[in-house]
Amino acid sequence: MSLEYPFEDVPAPGQPVEVAPGVRWLRMPLPFALDHINLWLLDDGDDLAVVDTGFGTPETRALWEDVLAAEKRRISGVVVTHFHPDHLGLAEWLAGRDGAPVYMAEAEYLAAKAVWHALPGHSTADMVAFFRRHGLDPARLDALTARGNTYARGVPELPREHRRMFAGDRLSIGGRSWEVIVGHGHSPEHASLYCAETDVLISGDMLLPRISTNVSVHAANPMDDALGWFLCSLHRIIDLPSGTLVLPSHGKPFRGIRERIEELEAHHADRCSALIEAMSHPISAAQLLPTLFRRELDNHQVMFAMGETIAHLNHLQRRGRIRRIDEADGSILYARMR
Repeated sequence: MSLEYPFEDVPAPGQPVEVAPGVRWLRMPLPFALDHINLWLLDDGDDLAVVDTGFGTPETRALWEDVLAAEKRRISGVVVTHFHPDHLGLAEWLAGRDGAPVYMAEAEYLAAKAVWHALPGHSTADMVAFFRRHGLDPARLDALTARGNTYARGVPELPREHRRMFAGDRLSIGGRSWEVIVGHGHSPEHASLYCAETDVLISGDMLLPRISTNVSVHAANPMDDALGWFLCSLHRIIDLPSGTLVLPSHGKPFRGIRERIEELEAHHADRCSALIEAMSHPISAAQLLPTLFRRELDNHQVMFAMGETIAHLNHLQRRGRIRRIDEADGSILYARMR
C-alpha cells in the first residue's frame, strides 16, 4: 500500500489551510535546500495555540504578522516539538506577544541553551574537532569554522522559561486532548502530538513522508546510538490507527504510518549494508560520505551528513557488525568484522 496524500496543493507562505477540525496548516519558507517548514495552528476556544514557529528571519516574522493580524486572536500557548531552529526560532517572540507559555520537553530546552551559548561539547570548535577525528578534510573543516554558530541566527532569542512536557502528558487544546509522544535520535526528546478524537498526529520531524529524518551523532555524545533510538522510537507510533492523518514538518500531510515506518526501516538497513560493503579496508566516516550521499553537499549539508554517517557506524558497531579503530594520532577508522 502506498501513502495517501489527501491534500494535492500546498498552502502559500503565510496562508493557513484547514486540514482537520480545529487544525490548520501554515507553511513558512526556510533559507536552505529544504526550503519550507510546516507549522500548525490549533483552535483553542476563542484563542489560538501554535505548534512550532519557523526559522527566525525577518521574512518569517513578517508573514507571522500578517497571519496574526488576520486571526485577531490571542495566542494561548506555543508548543515546540524540538529545539532545532526552524521549530524554535520565533517561539519567544510569538509567546511574548500575549504572555503565552512555551511548552517544550526539558532535554530540548536545555539543548537549545547549550547550542545557543556554544557550551563545551556544543560549540563549532568542538564539532570541527570531532569531524577532524573522523577524517573530514581541512577545506571542509575550515568552511565549517567560518560559518560559526549559525544556530543563534535562526533562534534570535531563547525562551526565558518553559512549561515542561513529559511523555504521556495530555495537552488540552480547544476541548480536545493531545497526547505527547516522545521520540529520540533526531533530537534529544522530540515531542509529537496525537489527538485520538480527530485521529491526527503532528509528527514534527520524527516521521516525514518523502525524505529520511536526519539522525546524527554530535561531539557532546560521540558514542550515541542515535539511529537505534530513532528506529525504536518509531515503534511508539507504528500501531496508531491506519487512518491517522500525519502532519509532518516537511512535505505534505499523509496517511500510512505503518507503511512509511517500514520504508524507513528498510532504507536504514540498506544504508548499513552499503557501509559494510564499502569497508574493503579500514576507512573513516568522511571517506564513507559518498556511500550514503551521492550528491554534491554544501557546507550546511556536510554537517548533517557527517553526523548521520557516524550515527550509522555507531549503530553497526553497537550491534557487532563492524569494529572501531582508534589510531595513535586520535583519528578514527572503521572495519568490517571478520
